[in-house]
Amino acid sequence: MIVAGLQGLVGCLASSNKKTINILQNVNGIIKPSRMTLLLGPPSSGKSTLMRALTGKLDKSLKVSGNITYCGHTFEEFYPERTSAYVSQYDLHNTEMTVRETLDFSRRCLGVGARYDMLSELAVRERQAGIKPDPEIDAFMKATAVQGQESNIVTDLTLKVLGLDICADMPIGDDMIRGISGGQKKRVTTGEMLTGPARALFMDEISTGLDSSSTFQIVKYIGQLVHVMNETVMISLLQPPPETYNLFDDIILLSEGYIVYHGPRDNILEFFEAAGFRCPERKGVADFLQEVTSKKDQQQYWYRDQERYRHVSVLEFVERFKSFHVGQQMLKELQIPFDKSKTHPAALTTNKYGQSSWESFKTVMSREMLLMKRNSFIYIFKVTQLLILGIVTMTVFFRTKMPYGQISDSGKYFGALTFSLIIVLFNGFAELQFTIKMLPTFYKQRDFLFFPPWTFGLVNIVSKVPVSLVESAVWVVLTYYVMGFAPAAGRFFRQLLAFFLTHQMAMGLFRFLGAVLKSMVVANTLGMFVILIIFLFGGFVIPRGDIQPWWIWAYWSSPMMYSQNAISVNEFLSSRWANPNNDTSIAARTMGEAILKSRGLFTRDWGFWVSIGAIVGFAILFNILYLLALTYLSFGSSSNTVSDKENENETNTSMPIGEISSLCTIYQAT
Repeated sequence: MIVAGLQGLVGCLASSNKKTINILQNVNGIIKPSRMTLLLGPPSSGKSTLMRALTGKLDKSLKVSGNITYCGHTFEEFYPERTSAYVSQYDLHNTEMTVRETLDFSRRCLGVGARYDMLSELAVRERQAGIKPDPEIDAFMKATAVQGQESNIVTDLTLKVLGLDICADMPIGDDMIRGISGGQKKRVTTGEMLTGPARALFMDEISTGLDSSSTFQIVKYIGQLVHVMNETVMISLLQPPPETYNLFDDIILLSEGYIVYHGPRDNILEFFEAAGFRCPERKGVADFLQEVTSKKDQQQYWYRDQERYRHVSVLEFVERFKSFHVGQQMLKELQIPFDKSKTHPAALTTNKYGQSSWESFKTVMSREMLLMKRNSFIYIFKVTQLLILGIVTMTVFFRTKMPYGQISDSGKYFGALTFSLIIVLFNGFAELQFTIKMLPTFYKQRDFLFFPPWTFGLVNIVSKVPVSLVESAVWVVLTYYVMGFAPAAGRFFRQLLAFFLTHQMAMGLFRFLGAVLKSMVVANTLGMFVILIIFLFGGFVIPRGDIQPWWIWAYWSSPMMYSQNAISVNEFLSSRWANPNNDTSIAARTMGEAILKSRGLFTRDWGFWVSIGAIVGFAILFNILYLLALTYLSFGSSSNTVSDKENENETNTSMPIGEISSLCTIYQAT
């Protein structure tokens, strides 16, 4: 966490000269159920920030004032991340998984929500009313409410609707793996949220990478979902074609952080005509709306020939909307508090996660096993690398008769032990790259409450234990007897134990560094620096007796020192090093003890178990820090501030937002 503190200090120093930016100001409105809302606005107008605010996913560094309610309930009364679904404009997925596997994992994590309870209530009401449901519809509804299954009809339906059935069994792909196209990745991002039970959907730039026909089909399906299932949907599109634009019921037009218009689609052109601007027939309405508030594009839409054109600012449009009949109606609705008693218990989600902790653990573990299987080449390559290094080491240290028993003979053994220890330590370095690669997808799924962060971290730790054991065993089996270490079976297994725990400690250290540093360049640089520091104070380069008193704390803090002690005590306290000590300058009974004492290492057999305990302690510490980093750190931070008041030195943010009644969302400033 010291590294995290330094990172925060550097970030504060780097941002000391940055200005405060207003993202959204005086934002008020109501998003109603059974109506599909289009969010329009030029780039950097605050569309993504508005959506993230409505779904409770704003960066913690943003300053926000105002309130957002769902059905009259504030965010403290339920989990907006689970009640609503935010579809990001960024496509972050596990690239080794297929499209179907990705959607199935999302569906299992998000759960069925209130579907099962609502279906039970419906069945009771049908029996009381003597209604016999259609068998096919009844079977379909029951299938959608099944929890925890690896495959489900919901996934098949989502694949069909989004046109992903043709690539359902293809991997997502990346620079190294050939997979689906960019447009199909965008559909997978949308499909992940559609498989869940959320009834309020906020979709940010879902048309990126899609052709107009695909965008139309997706929006058309979502519109049917809205009107049939009484759901609430807001979709942000940059340049929707006319046929897609006409599918929406309401329009929200953002410009320079202000809401210029929020109301029915049928009245928006009337609003701008009242201000003196008309959309020409040659122009798409969506394009006209995004240009009419722009200073450089506005004049071309002025249609009052008898009056001289005058630029109408965004703030003036905002004031005009307040006196427009649609704006006045909305203000009246905002003044009437929502009756919470009308809210169905199933409308808001009060459970943080869609599964129990144990089910989440099993779900994440099954995915991790799948990813390890898909990445089996990497693990096979690591073992092959150890085999090659082991064979080379065998040829270097192999002797028909390795001398032992004297102090002068200890140099080769110390060199062989330290070389083996370095190989084991560096073999855990791969965890740094693995951790950083998975972070973007992990943070997305963590913030969307797919699973508790600790389940993901614990799965990563547990699933690598067999891999660590195999790699440690391969090295010890290849090199132990060929290098000429103590032949007793007990000494062999004690060295294997020491190397296995050292490998676990190294993996935990590099996982932690990867989770804190997040950048491959920074992590590689600092990771190598940490290895050098650990090695420098590990007891081989500089013996304990040669370290200055003010640096001795670094010696006792080095995990490698305890590993060096464990394998050295295991070797030099064996019976073949038990000859009486003939070196009068060292107070020790046997040659083995004299060798250990000359290097500042433990000289009794208990030293092995103390060192093993210390290594286990370091492994636990690093893994706990790794879990804390996954839980509390974010992938990036924002220096922006959202505000509605302007002071002399800085601007504070007011983001008035929301309420959902059957999921009606009300957002309003205070």
